[in-house]
Amino acid sequence: EVQLVESGGGLVQPGGSLRLSCAASGFSFASYDMSWVRQVPGKGPEWVSNIDTGRPTAYYADSVKCRFTISRDNAKNTLYLQMNSLQPEDTAVYYCHTFPFRGQGTQVTVSS
Repeated sequence: EVQLVESGGGLVQPGGSLRLSCAASGFSFASYDMSWVRQVPGKGPEWVSNIDTGRPTAYYADSVKCRFTISRDNAKNTLYLQMNSLQPEDTAVYYCHTFPFRGQGTQVTVSS
């Protein structure tokens, strides 16, 4: 059974940082490209970042480029998202994703 379990969300002030983790199991993690997607209630999902299985190479949405860093530890079957300089517009539920699977999400709230 494929499982993706996100953690690390919370409430942070504007300009603050959070590090999200996604523990993966039930599949060969190292062989799959992985993504972070976020969603605000009432809106569609927004792709944030993904990382491939190669070098690996990371890709970012323009809205988070230079503030967020995606990484993976294949030995630990874990995906990470380091988020710096957080802004209120980053408030969303963040999901770990590898098609067609998605975790349950972790809430990130940026507010003073």
